[in-house]
Amino acid sequence: MAAPRAAPPCCRPRLLLPLLLLLLLPAPSDGLGHSAELAFAVEPSDDVAVRGQPVVLGCKVEGTPPVRITWRKNGVELPESTHSTVLANGSLMIRHFLLDGGGSPSDEGDYECVAQNRFGLVVSRKARIQAATMSDFHVHPQATVGEEGGVARFQCQIHGLPKPLITWEKNRVPIDTDNERYTLLPKGVLQITGLQAEDSGIFHCVASNVASVRVSHGASLTVSGSGSGAYKEPMILVGPENLTLTVHQTAVLECVATGNPRPIVSWSRLDGRPIGVEGIQVLGTGNLIISDVTVQHSGVYVCAANRPGTRVRRTAQGRLVVQAPAEFVQHPQSISRPAGTTAMFTCQAQGEPPPHVTWLKNGQVLGPGGHVRLKNNNSTLTISGIGPEDEAIYQCMAENSAGSSQASARLTVLWAEGLPGPPVNVQAVSVSSTEVRVSWTEPLVNTKEIIGYVLHIRKAADPPELEYQEAVSKSTFQHLVSDLEPSTAYSFYIKAYTPRGASSASAPTLASTLGEAPAPPPLSVRVLGSSTLQLLWEPWPRLAQHEGGFKLFYRPASKASFTGPILLPGTVSSYNLSQLDPTAVYEVKLLAYNQHGDGNATVRFVSLRGASERTALSPPCDCRKEEATNQTSTTGIVIGIHIGVTCIIFCVLFLLFGQRGRVLLCKDVENQLSPPQGPRSQRDPGILALNGAGRGERGQLGRDGKHVDLKELEQLFPRAGAVGQPDPRPNPRPTQDPEAPALCEETQFSMLPLQGFGLLEEMTSEAKAPCVGPLAALPPQDTGPGLLSEGPATLPARSGQ
Repeated sequence: MAAPRAAPPCCRPRLLLPLLLLLLLPAPSDGLGHSAELAFAVEPSDDVAVRGQPVVLGCKVEGTPPVRITWRKNGVELPESTHSTVLANGSLMIRHFLLDGGGSPSDEGDYECVAQNRFGLVVSRKARIQAATMSDFHVHPQATVGEEGGVARFQCQIHGLPKPLITWEKNRVPIDTDNERYTLLPKGVLQITGLQAEDSGIFHCVASNVASVRVSHGASLTVSGSGSGAYKEPMILVGPENLTLTVHQTAVLECVATGNPRPIVSWSRLDGRPIGVEGIQVLGTGNLIISDVTVQHSGVYVCAANRPGTRVRRTAQGRLVVQAPAEFVQHPQSISRPAGTTAMFTCQAQGEPPPHVTWLKNGQVLGPGGHVRLKNNNSTLTISGIGPEDEAIYQCMAENSAGSSQASARLTVLWAEGLPGPPVNVQAVSVSSTEVRVSWTEPLVNTKEIIGYVLHIRKAADPPELEYQEAVSKSTFQHLVSDLEPSTAYSFYIKAYTPRGASSASAPTLASTLGEAPAPPPLSVRVLGSSTLQLLWEPWPRLAQHEGGFKLFYRPASKASFTGPILLPGTVSSYNLSQLDPTAVYEVKLLAYNQHGDGNATVRFVSLRGASERTALSPPCDCRKEEATNQTSTTGIVIGIHIGVTCIIFCVLFLLFGQRGRVLLCKDVENQLSPPQGPRSQRDPGILALNGAGRGERGQLGRDGKHVDLKELEQLFPRAGAVGQPDPRPNPRPTQDPEAPALCEETQFSMLPLQGFGLLEEMTSEAKAPCVGPLAALPPQDTGPGLLSEGPATLPARSGQ
């Protein structure tokens, strides 16, 4: 797997060629004032037809004549016949509307008007034609008994197209609609308030439309004597129903409440927004009517029945959903473009629910593929490398459950005379794992005006929209394409450009880059116990495709030979080493390999020393103890204060010097040994890595990583001194006065586990260091390479130097 490169080809800036004449030319005209485009002045509308009656679907088209108009039914062209005829103005007339039966097909369906002239073809919105129908009642009114002054309610339900008109009869006579106590709701409800004895009778529901008239079963109303007049809690008999309507329709929200005294009915929205007053009215004692609804009327409406003069109330609620047919916010615009360039159309539509957008080319559905791309939920159509075959009328069709709309625009391809032919003899040859040399010869005709070439490049497996281009001088007939991926197939073709436009594309050619050994894998080491290490890295499934995987080696740093290789597949991302020597420092080496060989290795050093070998570097000053022993007298208090202040000062100095040394240490180590997993804040605190990169590492480790050599190992792991041998450290400790107190006899390495993970620290052999004395005054020294702190611990300065 190749190391990451500076910028993949698909991410480089696209080439801006000044030689391309991307002119926004106006749509051509025939000089007679007619638009060369086609546009609908009138489109067909949804309608309900009656069996045996004529139906006319309107269609009027504007555009350059001659214009041919045809019709489609359910997507299939409708043949001309005596049954259906296209009128002179483009409308379709069906003389006798038919339904299924009698061997003749039904005229119900979706109809589209199709107009065509020499510039292209457009299709109107779909108009749905349905037959007028009337079903039987599926809810009949029910007998009711009420008290004088009370409320009675009858309801009937029936389906029909168009929506039936509902009226009511009492004893076979239409009820008096001028009576304010009688409320008729359009959905088939009759409410009678303030019941009186003369309201008793038989009630029928009458439904009528162009298809039929139907009468429901009779329901009796019996009004008994007056009530007792006792107090009754407010109660909502019928609350609002959930409704789904289309804009401009009327919403009827019913609310019938009873109680004694008679409750007051009020309305509100659950979201707290005001209902408003425009188009709002109240029918009867509490029914809310919203005429000409809009999308903004959608919401949850709450009906409340309040007892007068109190806060006692009952509520009921219903949801109103208002749908809006698709309409265009931005129409596509007709454009003219030179051949070989890119054309783009934008079409934005809105509606409720959000509409689905499709594109048509001369009336045929246009999908993505080839040089056609659709983006932003199909709102943007892009056609690259346009040619004469792309010259057409393109339509944006927006449709949802509430309706559909269409908008069109024309693409004119400018094809200049005398353009050069396509370049010939295009060949591509692999030069390395990241480079391919493409060569060609100039076109066979019209070469005098050529001002340059453009090479089109993409991975053979990628879609055309990921293609990118590179410009080449007109005098150059070969080009070295770099920054490619190893072992990858690429497709190339080329065009010649003149000030008047581009040639057609050459025949494409394929070439694959050479392979290479994989880059060093990023490796982290986690200490799991006193004798176990966990190795972590990123899996590379691609290695398995190229006959590769990982090789793992390890050894104690004091030994010359490695254990391994341990072969691991490319899909593995971890491995545990167990039964290790807890007192040894181990060198771990991991490399990736494929059919081209072994890559460079990543090297890590790690110690497994247990928590039993922890040694305190400098115990804190017990200043309070010093003070406690001197509280017996005023002199003792004064002396204690002086001692305490002195102790605090030297402790602060010691911490400052230690912090400074740690910062210098971390900066030095971070530049050399930072693990490749990312920012320190994102790495696992249980990972310890020393002397990070193998030689030749690229990508995350960089090219300037230091390598482990014998001198560095001696600094990291000093050997026990022999008689007469010089101190191997770079700054040997000066000889001390034998009579002076021993501060730190010798410097050594110890593993200090910190919150469950390993940490290498310099330690002194002294169990305790005094709070005051020459040690605290020593300047901080370089702690040397090879120490990495993963946490808040502070590394002290070297003692004894």
